[in-house]
Amino acid sequence: MAEILEIIMIVSFGASWPLNVMKSYKARTTKGKSLGFLCLIFFGYIAGIASKFVNESYMASINEKWYVLFFYFLNLFMVGLDLMLYFRNRKIDLAEKTN
Repeated sequence: MAEILEIIMIVSFGASWPLNVMKSYKARTTKGKSLGFLCLIFFGYIAGIASKFVNESYMASINEKWYVLFFYFLNLFMVGLDLMLYFRNRKIDLAEKTN
């Protein structure tokens, strides 16, 4: 049951990331974004992934519970994309200030 609740949490958090990535891509600005927040979320997903790898009972049943890690990695990827777009958008913001 704990794994199901964890998946619900990860999927709920992860559902917003593709929308956030698209918004960042289209907005072409860092206004309304927080680099610190994105970095904390990114670090949090890394910690969540690491917790799975150091959990002996999880690793003993990874063949049956691989999907939990899949969602962690998927969310980490989406946050990573948003981080890359942040730096792209910051470059665009700086270029517009100099014009």
